[in-house]
Amino acid sequence: MKVRFTPSARAQFLSALTFIRRDKPAAAIRFRDRTETILRRLEDFPKSGRVVPEFPDLPYREVIIPPYRFFYRIKGDVVWIVAVWHGAQLPKEPRS
Repeated sequence: MKVRFTPSARAQFLSALTFIRRDKPAAAIRFRDRTETILRRLEDFPKSGRVVPEFPDLPYREVIIPPYRFFYRIKGDVVWIVAVWHGAQLPKEPRS
């Protein structure tokens, strides 16, 4: 499997990195590296994330990389990251 970001999810992730980098550049690098490691695991274990509690009937899952939640959907041989939300935010319904 491959892990890919939708354009909107990529923008959300880059915005999160920019926000973290403002105050703590080293923390932004650690967060990016930790995110890459965890998302890479989805290549081998795509169902390892949990069902999104707020939307249990939808085909989305999530992995939590504190303090952010990464929502994804499996389509064919691709894991699509569809949204990136800060854990303090109330998520809107993810969209493919």
